[in-house]
Amino acid sequence: MLRTFKRVLAITFVAVVAVLPALSDRPAAAHAATSGAAVTAQSAAAAQQAATAQQAATAEQAATAEQAATAEQAATAESAATFRAAATAHARYHLSRRMAAYIWAAGRRGKPYCWGGTRGCFDCSGLVMAAYRHERLYFGRDTTQMLASPRLFRVSRRRARKGDLAFYGTGHVELVAGRKYTLGALQPGTVVGWHRISRWWHPTMYFRIKGAGKSAR
Repeated sequence: MLRTFKRVLAITFVAVVAVLPALSDRPAAAHAATSGAAVTAQSAAAAQQAATAQQAATAEQAATAEQAATAEQAATAESAATFRAAATAHARYHLSRRMAAYIWAAGRRGKPYCWGGTRGCFDCSGLVMAAYRHERLYFGRDTTQMLASPRLFRVSRRRARKGDLAFYGTGHVELVAGRKYTLGALQPGTVVGWHRISRWWHPTMYFRIKGAGKSAR
């Protein structure tokens, strides 16, 4: 009986000794798990902060790049405008007064014919007079005065250039627009425009204005 009791005690002691290490490891494991979770949370927070900072830096860089691009576009547009203005001034400086008068008259395309008109609406001599008056050249208001002006000198059809005067008979005048066209105000009910020269409708005389070949300034 005593031997049996001792055996039971020995078995119980062995079991307790076997269980105690496992029980002592549980708090350590729990502490390790808690510490690991805390480290993981801190790492996640740090990663989130880093990502936020990176996003802010990226947004700032994008804004800076956009501002730089906008500034560059503005500078490019300003340079282009300056170039166009300089080119226009250069072209204007080297443009003959004859061509400048022609361009002015061409800008009146579509304006209605009206007898005696020199602005807003035009008759044939009124358009020619107004175009050259724009270039400070005056040689009469109607075709009779123009043909009598010492400022006009006659040229051949072959030598006629754009902006020269083309007289149809003695009662109608337009500006030479090319070998086959003239520009002018034809008759009541029409508008300023280009008219094709034909066998039945063609200038009989061409004239150039003295001083019209000089540069327009």
